[in-house]
Amino acid sequence: MDEHDIFKLITAGVRFTKKPKKVPQKLPPVAQIPQQQKQEKIEDKTEDDAEDTSEFRLLNGEAAAPKRKKPKKEKAPSADELAANEAAEFRKQNNITVLGKNVPAPLTSFEDLTKDYKLLPRLQQNVLSRGFAQPTPIQMQALPVLLQRRALMACAPTGSGKTLAFLTPLINGLRAHKTTGLRALVLAPTRELAQQIYRECAELTRETGLRTHFISKVSEAKQKHGTECKQRYDILVSTPNRVRFLLQQQPPLLDLSQVEWFVLDEADRLMEEGQNNFKEQLDDIYAACSNPGKCVAFFSATYTVPVAKWALRHLKNLVRVTIGIQNTATDSVQQELLFVGSESGKLVAVRDLVRQGLQPPVLVFVQSKDRAKQLFEELLYDGINVDVIHAERSQHQRDNCVRAFREGSIWVLICTELMGRGIDFKGVNLVINYDFPPTTISYIHRIGRTGRAGRPGRAITFFTQDDTANLRSIAQIIKNSGGTVPEYMLQMKKVRKSEAKMRAKKPLDREDISTKIRPEGKEESKQKSAKHKKIEKTEKVLKKRNINDTAVGSKLKKLEKVKGDLKPQSKRKPMGKLKKTKAKQ
Repeated sequence: MDEHDIFKLITAGVRFTKKPKKVPQKLPPVAQIPQQQKQEKIEDKTEDDAEDTSEFRLLNGEAAAPKRKKPKKEKAPSADELAANEAAEFRKQNNITVLGKNVPAPLTSFEDLTKDYKLLPRLQQNVLSRGFAQPTPIQMQALPVLLQRRALMACAPTGSGKTLAFLTPLINGLRAHKTTGLRALVLAPTRELAQQIYRECAELTRETGLRTHFISKVSEAKQKHGTECKQRYDILVSTPNRVRFLLQQQPPLLDLSQVEWFVLDEADRLMEEGQNNFKEQLDDIYAACSNPGKCVAFFSATYTVPVAKWALRHLKNLVRVTIGIQNTATDSVQQELLFVGSESGKLVAVRDLVRQGLQPPVLVFVQSKDRAKQLFEELLYDGINVDVIHAERSQHQRDNCVRAFREGSIWVLICTELMGRGIDFKGVNLVINYDFPPTTISYIHRIGRTGRAGRPGRAITFFTQDDTANLRSIAQIIKNSGGTVPEYMLQMKKVRKSEAKMRAKKPLDREDISTKIRPEGKEESKQKSAKHKKIEKTEKVLKKRNINDTAVGSKLKKLEKVKGDLKPQSKRKPMGKLKKTKAKQ
């Protein structure tokens, strides 16, 4: 092995790269240039540069002095910019938030409707007769948007005048009666709310020529609708299930192809999906309103994501209006949280409020119709003019109950979620949440029955240890609306979304309100007899086996205990007829 082979082994895998050599310029070394020549060269350069710059400046017609920048003249804002700034400042003062392109400026008074939008003179008189001296914040912004026939999704606190905000543009847009068919459709989740909207619409359309219709009974629909409805009425106010029933008849009894205005009140409730909800009914009705130029408006006191998604997907040129903080209670209601310990403590707390002196009218909310009946039986003998309203009562009974409560002959009205939305009772002084609301939206709507149209109100919510899961969210709403709550409530753990959904769908199982022993109903007795038969069969099977077996003996003992529990309970004697008649009077 020679030197060449050894070099190959050592340098295996090594890469040699040659860099290009820089050719140095042949300049004399600095040390060899005399100092005097260096200074002369520098002076020559500066003189040449000065001559060049001076010549350049002279060629441009400028002086040799350094150039000064002239201050730019600020342009005066245009009239449109000034109007936009004024509108933004006005919205800020009234807690109005808008989203959308080219949103019209809010109104400052009802007189602007005549000047800018040519409101019908008779309609303006009817609006002023409703008792509104100045428009409320939702009316300030919703009226100009709808008068321009823009799609609208509005969220405003309870009792802020939303009904007037959508009925006024609707009536002004229709102008006069026509026999072409229904031209406006207003939907609400409950019959009581739809009837209230109908009464308001009848007042606003007085002496305008327009005709409003309300579907009272589905059973009479075949006689009163169809061709007569097409020729006689312009505006229809109803619930979704009644409208869909008429559409599903063969042939359909309603023609919605000419509808120009489609309005949903309590839109978040109508857009809820799931069992016993309105979403499927609403989809069928919206498909029947085939007029491409219709104006769509959604109104509610609470905001939900499904409503916003649907509106953004289906509506063009949409405007969103929010009054105050989204999903909060009105600040005119004094809100309180009261710990009552247990279910029996709630009844004690109610009677304590009665002893202190209630200021009627009072609304009491419970979570089910069975609990509403039980509470009614308990309060009936306490010397209070009390009544109950729930889904099991007939429509005639419900109407009479609502009318009596409005007239003042009933002081305390016990109700379920049926009355939690939209119903406008004038001057309700107190709302009692006997059962804790399942969701924050339910809480906002319940306490919104008081403190309406600027009047002060009060709301008391009872809670027990079982209700602490939703306590933090309710306490946060109270704090956002200006109330005071203990700090520990705000620092409680947040509930998981899955658990919150389960609580909203399935309320808590609570103890009975009633203090008396109830007689068994037919269904309960049937269930108990069936269980009793099954227990007897299992006893026969076990007795055939070895009785000395300890496992068999323990099972028989358990079955005997269950049989003892299934025995009918003793009934408590009812109170005398005299007390009942006095309470009813």
